[in-house]
Amino acid sequence: MGSDGSITVPFAGRIPVVGLSTAAIEQQIVKRLKDKAIDPQVIVSIKDNMSSRVTVLGDVSASAQVQLSPRGEKILDVIAAAGGVRTPPYETFVTLMRGERTATMPLQQIISNPRENVYVLPGDTLSLQKIARSFTVFGATGANNLIDFGAQGITLQEALAKAGGLRDSQADPSGVFLMRREPVEIARTLDPSIPMTGHGQINIIYRLNLRSTGSYFLAQQITIKDKDILYVASAPSNDVQKFLSLVQTATSPVIQAKSLSN
Repeated sequence: MGSDGSITVPFAGRIPVVGLSTAAIEQQIVKRLKDKAIDPQVIVSIKDNMSSRVTVLGDVSASAQVQLSPRGEKILDVIAAAGGVRTPPYETFVTLMRGERTATMPLQQIISNPRENVYVLPGDTLSLQKIARSFTVFGATGANNLIDFGAQGITLQEALAKAGGLRDSQADPSGVFLMRREPVEIARTLDPSIPMTGHGQINIIYRLNLRSTGSYFLAQQITIKDKDILYVASAPSNDVQKFLSLVQTATSPVIQAKSLSN
């Protein structure tokens, strides 16, 4: 098809086809050929529909524009058509861009939950990317380190296990702290008395008391976020205050030690 939206057919000349169905195009060609052929018969098929493509880029074997078939393709179909991913699925995020809207989800979640494997539409863009996610742990744990975790996520309980657990002879189970950046709206919910303006983020420290049986079940429900900090105190009177003073000096403002059991 030419840039003006027309096709050229021998003996029929140039025919405008923009906005016409294949049946309508067939009728136009037959009409042009009636005076030049006996009982002309025409079959029109679409070899490549540029308007029915999805762009796939990022950590795939080959960035490409994938042609959609009449039956429709889902996210995993399009990724497969682009040669699959180059990074492990549990470390890969998929971003679907449709018009002015975007949505990002771990690839492993799309694989494990068929409901998340939605149909793509013409003009969509899929971007696959390995995003490094990590948390920092220090204090009375088996390992003080920066620990990576996959796109599927990790719970607080699993994070403590990855850090080697609490040291039996040193750790204070009542002094497990989680520090993270939270939206101001959450901070207002936790402590309405603290004056805060805007809609940015603020540092919040949560405290988990593992001497309480219920806290172990709570630790299974709390999801670690990227760049979280975990700290396990050695003594509730000294180390805890030292930690809070250090954090408050380095990052201000901060809401201190909100109990997760609440």
